[in-house]
Amino acid sequence: MFFPVFVVSCGPKHLLCYTNISLVRYNYCTKDGKIMERLSNEVEKLPPVTVRVQELFDHLGLNASSATKALGYNTTSKLYKILQGSEPSLPTLVDFQRKWPELSLDWLVLGEGPMLRGSVAVCKPESFGSGVVNSGKVLAVTVGLDGQENTELVPVNAQAGYTLQHNEAVFVRELPKYRIPRFERGTFRAFEVSGDSMEPTVNHSDIVVTSYVDNWRLLHPGEMYVVVTSESVMLKRIRERITGRDMTVLLYSDNHHCKPYPMDAADITELWRVRGYISSYLPSSPDVTIERLWEVIEQLGFDKGEVRRHLAESGPISGPNT
Repeated sequence: MFFPVFVVSCGPKHLLCYTNISLVRYNYCTKDGKIMERLSNEVEKLPPVTVRVQELFDHLGLNASSATKALGYNTTSKLYKILQGSEPSLPTLVDFQRKWPELSLDWLVLGEGPMLRGSVAVCKPESFGSGVVNSGKVLAVTVGLDGQENTELVPVNAQAGYTLQHNEAVFVRELPKYRIPRFERGTFRAFEVSGDSMEPTVNHSDIVVTSYVDNWRLLHPGEMYVVVTSESVMLKRIRERITGRDMTVLLYSDNHHCKPYPMDAADITELWRVRGYISSYLPSSPDVTIERLWEVIEQLGFDKGEVRRHLAESGPISGPNT
C-alpha cells in the first residue's frame, strides 16, 4: 500500500514523515533521526508520476478496474499504461482533477506538497542550529484549504494518546481543528485544562491556546507553558530558561498548595507557550471586604503597588499539579 510522504528540510538533514501508517518501501525517518533506505526494485524503475498515481489509487482503495469505472472510461487500457510507466496526458489529468477535486496536481505532477488539499497532516521542521535546545523531532501540524495552519485542540480524553503520538501525523490529523480569532497565522495548539493546579489563574476545563517553542533557550521565564512528556501533559510555569537537555527544570503552579516539581529537561518532548485562554468561568463581582481593605491601606499612607510586591515576595511559592 502507498501513502503520501512529505520531505522536510532541517538544515543538513532531511526527515520524512507520513500522513498515514505507511507500508511503502520508501526512505523513512527513524525515531533517532537516521534516514533508512528501503526502496524496492520495482518502485525504482517506475517514473515518479506513475508511483504517485499508484499512491493515489491505493489511498482511495481503487485498482485500475475500479478507477476506470470511477472516471467513466470504457476500457482499462489507459490506466494500465499509466501504472506500467506511461505518463498521464493533460486530458487525463483534467479527468483526475474533476473526479477528485481535493487532489493536488502540484503533488501529482511535480511531487510537491501533500497529496490532498484540505486538512492534511504535514510536517514542520524544528531548527537544528548550534544554539538550539529542543527535542530534535519534527512537529506534525495540519493545514486548511487556504494553506494556513489550523489550531488543533487536544482535549483531556486525548492527552494520554498525545504523550506518545504527538508527532505522528495520523494522530494529529484526527484532533479537532479550529480557527481562533487573533490566532489565525502561526503554529498554535489548544489544550484542555484538567485539575486545579493553576487556579485561580486558569480553571478546570478552561482551554489554553499555545504557541510552539522551538528553541527552549528563548522561553520567557515566569510564563505558563504546556509541558509534554512521554507520560503526561502538564500546564506549569517555568521560571528559568532551559540551557541544556542535561539540566533539571523546576515546574511551578499558581495554586500555592502545590509544591515545585523537578523534571529532567531530557524527558520533555514538547513545550508550548500559553498565549491566551478560553473560559466559561465568569468572575463574580469584586469582594466588598477586599475593596474596603485596600481603601484602608491607602488611607494609612501605604503604596498599593509596594504592598502587592511584598505579598508576592513573602507569600508561599506556587508548585505544580500533583
